[in-house]
Amino acid sequence: QVQLVESGGGLVQAGGSLKLSCAASGRTFSSYAKGWFRRAPGKEREFVAAISPSGSNTYYADSVKGRFTISRNNAVNTVYLQMNGLKPEDTAVYYCAATGEVTPGTRPYEYDYWGQGTQVTVSS
Repeated sequence: QVQLVESGGGLVQAGGSLKLSCAASGRTFSSYAKGWFRRAPGKEREFVAAISPSGSNTYYADSVKGRFTISRNNAVNTVYLQMNGLKPEDTAVYYCAATGEVTPGTRPYEYDYWGQGTQVTVSS
């Protein structure tokens, strides 16, 4: 079992930055690939970014490529999402997820464990 707890959300103006953190506990953190998803009001949950267990491979949705950076520190069981150049359309609840697959997917059903989410609001 893996428990995930997100933090770092908040209110920021357009063009600003936020850094989300996802702390994990339970089974060996380093063996799980991690992903970030988000759900805006009235929309489906969508893929944002993912990172392989070792951190050597990262994946991004086209909408955030060049603005967001996913990283992880296996020594402290934490994965991060640095968000720069935020836009109002980035407003959503952001979720951290974990999968036992070495290559993380982009669909929610491919992930086994989820955090409770953290709200990110970007004002124009």
